[in-house]
Amino acid sequence: MDNQLKIYNSLTRIKEVFEPLNPPLVGLYVCGPTVYNDAHLGNVRSAICFDVVLRYLTFLGYKVRYVRNITDVGHLLDDADEGEDKIAKRARLEKLEPMEIVQKYTLGYHQVMALYNNIPPSIEPRATGHIIEQIEMVERIIANGYGYEVNGSVYFDVLKYNEDHPYGQLSGRKTDELLSNTRTGLAGQSDKKSPLDFAIWKKADKGHILRWNSPWGEGFPGWHLECSVMSTKYLGLTFDIHGGGMDLQFPHHECEIAQSVAADGENPVRYWMHNNMLTVNGTKMSKSLGNSFLPHELVAGDHELLEKGYSPMTTRFFMLQGHYSSPLDFSNDALQAAEKGYQRLMNTCKVLNEMTYDGDDNSYDSAQTAELDKLLDEAIGHMNDDFNTPRCIASLFDLSKKINSYSDKKLDINDLNSQSFNRLKETYLKLVFEVLGLKDETDGGGDNQEMVNGLMDLILEIRKSSREKKDWNTSDQIRNVLKTLDIAVKDGAEGSKWTVGS
Repeated sequence: MDNQLKIYNSLTRIKEVFEPLNPPLVGLYVCGPTVYNDAHLGNVRSAICFDVVLRYLTFLGYKVRYVRNITDVGHLLDDADEGEDKIAKRARLEKLEPMEIVQKYTLGYHQVMALYNNIPPSIEPRATGHIIEQIEMVERIIANGYGYEVNGSVYFDVLKYNEDHPYGQLSGRKTDELLSNTRTGLAGQSDKKSPLDFAIWKKADKGHILRWNSPWGEGFPGWHLECSVMSTKYLGLTFDIHGGGMDLQFPHHECEIAQSVAADGENPVRYWMHNNMLTVNGTKMSKSLGNSFLPHELVAGDHELLEKGYSPMTTRFFMLQGHYSSPLDFSNDALQAAEKGYQRLMNTCKVLNEMTYDGDDNSYDSAQTAELDKLLDEAIGHMNDDFNTPRCIASLFDLSKKINSYSDKKLDINDLNSQSFNRLKETYLKLVFEVLGLKDETDGGGDNQEMVNGLMDLILEIRKSSREKKDWNTSDQIRNVLKTLDIAVKDGAEGSKWTVGS
């Protein structure tokens, strides 16, 4: 399993990895959300990280098949083998059918992803759409001797697998250490040969809503199984990059590897990428600590920890200022600094867009041309070095000083040759807009209006949900905050409408 590498430790030059591919097609699979609640900022950070991977590989000229799943069954409350299905519990609380919950929060997730300018995946499969394939993978695992059935549930035999393949290599865990740290007396453990074993098919209790027929009786797939099935179905038994949050590395991704190897004898992934977690003022972001805020709260500034609202592109820029593998700390000072940096970058892009060249290729300053080419090469080099967006942004700011010097006539743009001028204009703007995925929110054009419309659709959907729950305080608070922004909300028989101005 030498190819089970953490990309941030092992990949130093993107082109060296993918250049030999013929055709140059890259398979990218990213763990998507369990759609039982509103999208949160952790979802946003993960999506932005892998959106940049998609964008940069596309910028290099590769075709990327990007698959991101929707988990709509099998994710239990304790993230293990016991407890209630998260979607089923939410359906019970909201008095809706499970698939109504799935649709509601999937649509909300898509709206949030669009707000932050993330490109949709090429394929977005759902776990419930691949039950047959999941049952077939369980059958292959059993046939190969790595799974066993007990009372209608099927478990993965970790110790048997570990005799033939190293379990825990991705996360650096050892089975003996895992065994010594395993709690005893947990519900359902009596069915397992070892406490390390995990369910790949669970028998449905009498009250379990989400259930399907299988060779072992009515049940539902284990949470880890869906990604093994859907990634290999759409990208092949072995594909290039698998991404997800650091919290998924163990056990979720470790179990994915084991399932795929046990079923088909192939290591499924060449490179693993894990984005790190979010903190607030140095403390882990958590609902229980009261320091967790949703995307719409961040935009509106509607949280006691926020001094003001921050636009989607300010937040995207802020997130890109940290490397995907590093923790990211939210604070008002950091967000306000990011807001200034983002505006500075947009201003530079406007200046560069308006800049024209009227020089002579037969007479130019070779030193200036070489220096400019070197700065552009550095910006691209940082992206080649494990998608290092913060260092790329630093290079863009170095280039920004040059561009503004040309604009202020401190330097003469005509001292460049036409090739360097055209490369500056094309590459700088592509890195900002196509690779980093930023948009100019200060521009009153169509893109900005699409962003505003999407944001207002999301806010009004949240307000509608609050009114349906008779949560009048939240409903009124949203309307009052919008009013302070000179946005009027009018409720009518056909729903709520918004207008700028009273």
